Amino acid sequence: MLRSPGRQRFRYELPLHPRHRRIRTIPAGDRHCGWIETLPFLPPARRLISEEKADCAVIGAGFTGLACARRLAELRPGWRIAVVDAHRAGDGASGRSSGFVVDRAHFIARLGPETSRRYRDLCRFGIDQLRQTVQRHGIGCDWDETGWIHGAAGAEGAAALPHLRAWLDSLGEPYEWLDAAGLERITGTAHYRAGIRLPGSVLVQAAALARGLAASLPASVVLFEESPVRAIDRGDRFRLETDAGSLEADRLFLAANGCTPALGFLRRRVFPLFTFGSLTRPLTPAEQEALGGEREWGLLAEDPMGSTVRRTHDQRILIRNSAHYTPRLAVDDARRLDARALHRVAFLARFPRLRHVEFEYTWGGILGASPNRGHSFGELDEGLFAAAGYTGAGIAMGTTAGILLADLAAGEESERLEAMLGLPEPTRLPPQPFLGIGARWQVGRMNASAAETM
Repeated sequence: MLRSPGRQRFRYELPLHPRHRRIRTIPAGDRHCGWIETLPFLPPARRLISEEKADCAVIGAGFTGLACARRLAELRPGWRIAVVDAHRAGDGASGRSSGFVVDRAHFIARLGPETSRRYRDLCRFGIDQLRQTVQRHGIGCDWDETGWIHGAAGAEGAAALPHLRAWLDSLGEPYEWLDAAGLERITGTAHYRAGIRLPGSVLVQAAALARGLAASLPASVVLFEESPVRAIDRGDRFRLETDAGSLEADRLFLAANGCTPALGFLRRRVFPLFTFGSLTRPLTPAEQEALGGEREWGLLAEDPMGSTVRRTHDQRILIRNSAHYTPRLAVDDARRLDARALHRVAFLARFPRLRHVEFEYTWGGILGASPNRGHSFGELDEGLFAAAGYTGAGIAMGTTAGILLADLAAGEESERLEAMLGLPEPTRLPPQPFLGIGARWQVGRMNASAAETM
């Protein structure tokens, strides 16, 4: 295991005291996520209901946890690796995202020339690994490399696009500049002023991808689902307690992203932020004809807190906007329906000819955020590793982080690992209640801006 000081990035926040951590906040599950609900029925979950032992335990069966477990199995085929999740694999944030596999985005462009290049390359490594796994195992996840769009509906978004364009030029990245007519030709709506299409950028059905990754794990990895961790003990080994079982392991990997603070770690580095999406019923052939445009596309808003929009493989329309902060890791139906109302406004602004098309699903998902978009990655304490805080780039960067976290634990040195360790750290968050006050104020401003540009 690597021990140089530069590799122990968050060690000053620990050692692990107290040795026993009781976990009181568990992310709530719901049956409203369209990505998840439209997937085939799953057989019953394997729950952690006995006393188990493993060489490594991974908390979280999303993109980071699954990538970490797969890589550990490759590096150490003799090890037993256990992945534990409170729900089904991919039912958390990984399966609730909009499915944009991000490697080039406005927030990356603002990180500075060298850092943004490094971030892009790390994301692309994750994309390459996902592509290989999807092809090797025949995972059906609507993988689409046509290229998604950065689009501007308002003046602020249009003013920001040239900065993204200049960054792409500096990297020699290919792109297609789109005026209003070009965007309408793709999307079927005249709502947008200008945009940039990124050829080769990837869209997926995120829940299908996560489930496919879980189903194709190596034989040395055992997956325990519907097994929320209620306590973590640290003695000679790590011990995880669930409602009806336990798991002991020599090494523990935290891959819960925005839920990591609820486990008792990175509380001053990462905070949970709910974002919301709605998905329509499938469009009829006549509605598809009336809409026009391309059959599949995705658009990320360049306007601050503007709406993410997709036309999916199965001919639904996705709208995603608005945010909510709560450390409880749950939102009630009233909050979800408030988001649905905002989504309806955004939908009608873009697709007035489809006003009779209703939303079939509306859901929330937890995003792991930090004030400066810094990324938490490294060894927290002896044998304890964590990665969190992707702030919207979790499919690609989360996959990379999981792989490199396994490399770090196994002592596999590489330039790529050094690049990950060299990314900016998250700035330190204030303690509660100041964090809650500040986060709710900032989210309120963001939502007010969204109402003007959605």
